[in-house]
Amino acid sequence: MSKEASELPYVLGVDVGTTRTAAAVCRLGGTGRSEPEVIGLGGPGGGVASTLQLTSDGAFAVGEPGDPRWTATGFGRRVGDEVPVVLGGGERLPAEELTALMVLWVTDQVSAREGERPAHVVLAHPPGWGTHAKGLMHRALRSVGVEASLVPEPVAAAENHAFSRSFAGSLGVFSLGSHAFSASVVGRGFELLHTADGVDQAAGVDFDDAVFAHVRSSLGRELADLDADDPRTRGLFARLRRDCEGAKRVLSGAVETSVPVHLPSGPVDVPITRAQFEDLIRPDVEQAAAVFGRVANGVGMTVLVGGSARIPLVAAAVPGRVVLEAAPETSVVKGAALAARRLVVGPDAEPEPIETSVMVGDDDPLLRFPVGGQDVPDAEFTAPPPRPPVDITPLDLPERRSVKRVVRGLAVTGGRRARDPEDGR
Repeated sequence: MSKEASELPYVLGVDVGTTRTAAAVCRLGGTGRSEPEVIGLGGPGGGVASTLQLTSDGAFAVGEPGDPRWTATGFGRRVGDEVPVVLGGGERLPAEELTALMVLWVTDQVSAREGERPAHVVLAHPPGWGTHAKGLMHRALRSVGVEASLVPEPVAAAENHAFSRSFAGSLGVFSLGSHAFSASVVGRGFELLHTADGVDQAAGVDFDDAVFAHVRSSLGRELADLDADDPRTRGLFARLRRDCEGAKRVLSGAVETSVPVHLPSGPVDVPITRAQFEDLIRPDVEQAAAVFGRVANGVGMTVLVGGSARIPLVAAAVPGRVVLEAAPETSVVKGAALAARRLVVGPDAEPEPIETSVMVGDDDPLLRFPVGGQDVPDAEFTAPPPRPPVDITPLDLPERRSVKRVVRGLAVTGGRRARDPEDGR
């Protein structure tokens, strides 16, 4: 990033996913088209694990999961749930407060990188949030000093799609991530018309489990006879699950790979082909496609969103004309940044569309076509009361009834572990 770019005012988009949290910015000054830029947060893949670990000094550390008794995970999709997250020592924390702390941490990290606060923040949220969940989220964000607008994830995905390519009528959004599936329809004016969450629908982690089951079946007694209570066995299984996830990712671009298994008797490789993997997950993918077909019947075009959308079988199963970005896992956060920019500078600031998107579900899978912007109705964004876009409340965490912590960074790759508050280690 050039010095000139870093000195330009910017807006921030944040996506607190079940597994990872991502950030993206858009510049407000300079000439030409402002491309959304994904910001590295220090973790693998550019984002950071969506975890908050309560440490012995009363802070929340952001990073990779630690002791499950003291680590909060999955809170981003539990906003509005009356059951709080309970950490060691009986600390009861509402999901919206944990999500707000995550947004605060991201905002601080990006502000330190940019040298100034963002002019505006947009948080992407699950499409199923109603007025109650949005109100809780706004209140929690304000309590930690962050003024932000909220936008549904499918609308953010449509914003990102429209930056590269115009769409007539309505746009289908097929979202398949690590833990969640949703099928949505977004109108040309960026209005969320229809949506359905697949509560019991398989997603990326279930596909990882399918690869794991293939390995167990292939090895038979060699795995089954291992002592499940042995710490070495638990470590072997943890590593194997990570390698199964890696194999799933490889199979999106290769026709065959192998899963390394580090048995006590020595390492072995279990081969798996894309055809075998697709046979394992085909019923789940077809079920998701059927749900999408009912929700998005008749849409002219569908954009695939989420890391698991990379799987070739997904694009083949979704009906109609399908578009897939090179990095579908960043579509939502980039769209959130674009939505923030539109809220600040208005819809008339965008120049003519450019050509970037690739259609993967038509006669010509390599066909490229133009992408264009659309006006955004204010009604779709759940925004806080109007205030000057650059007047951001200082991000000092106030004393609260439950969350009375400060947020600090934790080395996310091979860093130190937080001490256990019970034993001081």
